[in-house]
Amino acid sequence: MSAIDVMTPPKLKPMPVSQPVELSPKPSLIGMTREEMGAALKEKGVADKQIKMRVSQLWNWIYVRGVSDFDAMANVSKDMREMLKTHFTIARPEIVEEQVSNDGTRKWLLRFPPRGAGRPVEIEAVYIPEEGRGTLCISSQVGCSLTCSFCHTGTQRLVRNLTAEEILSQLLLARDRLGDFPDREAPQGTVMPAEGRKVSNIVMMGMGEPLYNFESVKTALLIASDGDGLSLSKRRITLSTSGVVPEIYRTGDEIGVMLAISLHAVRDDLRDMLVPINKKYPLKELMDACRAYPGLSNARRITFEYVMLKGVNDSLEDAKGLIQLLKGIPAKINLIPFNPWPGTNYQCSDWEQIEKFADFINSAGYASPIRTPRGRDILAACGQLKSESERMRKTERLAFEAMMIANHGED
Repeated sequence: MSAIDVMTPPKLKPMPVSQPVELSPKPSLIGMTREEMGAALKEKGVADKQIKMRVSQLWNWIYVRGVSDFDAMANVSKDMREMLKTHFTIARPEIVEEQVSNDGTRKWLLRFPPRGAGRPVEIEAVYIPEEGRGTLCISSQVGCSLTCSFCHTGTQRLVRNLTAEEILSQLLLARDRLGDFPDREAPQGTVMPAEGRKVSNIVMMGMGEPLYNFESVKTALLIASDGDGLSLSKRRITLSTSGVVPEIYRTGDEIGVMLAISLHAVRDDLRDMLVPINKKYPLKELMDACRAYPGLSNARRITFEYVMLKGVNDSLEDAKGLIQLLKGIPAKINLIPFNPWPGTNYQCSDWEQIEKFADFINSAGYASPIRTPRGRDILAACGQLKSESERMRKTERLAFEAMMIANHGED
């Protein structure tokens, strides 16, 4: 079976998931900065001279030990724990569904409680185990406003931005489920890296455009990279954007993580159709922002994501245009075989054509790995995420599975 062939239809492995939680108006300490946490404690009567110590305790329990229950905080007094339980929460979101792909990829459908006068919302997060590392793909919005024509998430309307708490909670929950906190064990049969952290890398490549939710994404990623907490290296955090040019400059200055650009075309007319935000921020402006990104070097390159669409953007002329477009930018080009979804009019480029495209890019001196599709059988691959409120009906799912088998054959 070739690398772009599709797995057999979805097989859900029975996994224990969290029970529905009682919705609570209490604010969460997850996602608060140290300053915000200190102010919240002071408002509830914690003495000024204790604030710094209490924040340090809570930070360690939440982000180093990974507890989700105040009663587990052994070095915090009972009275303090009671106050915390009364006024705050550190609960995880509800797991509505957990799917496990044949290749070990995991997808979680997560439900968050209402915010203000809103309603509960659902998003998806994906864990991809690989040799030597494990990557968590995190969502930043419920739905998406960009309507990229090849992306399943783009067919779902934008509901709202996620908070810093909700962004970080995806990471905390994944580490819970994978046994990646002290004294935790992963579910039996879980596929993970043999050594080191189970979640070693995170990518802001899930549902939504991260730079249209800049402040919450910034807060979450700075907490994720905090050396006294979750302690992920900024070189292991990648933020992917479709090209919100003003916020690219801010990302480099204020967050400092690795940058990925969802490119997909080398001409403005085609990119206007594939990635409509290009009409607002055309390729020249986007490339200027990339060239100005702080700290660029051969060891710290920008990743350009390029989905391979048959007969649309996969010619050798497109490859030549890509080389010209990226001239002078330390770059890696991820070639992504198109991941089909119900109702799409696009097809994946032929494997032979993808290899020719990659060979041309490589010969020009750019690394151009072909991304191995992961989790296609559970609609967890790049461009396939979509929350439960907008997901396929059973009849649509069965039709999709039949189409995939007809096009690619069974494993």
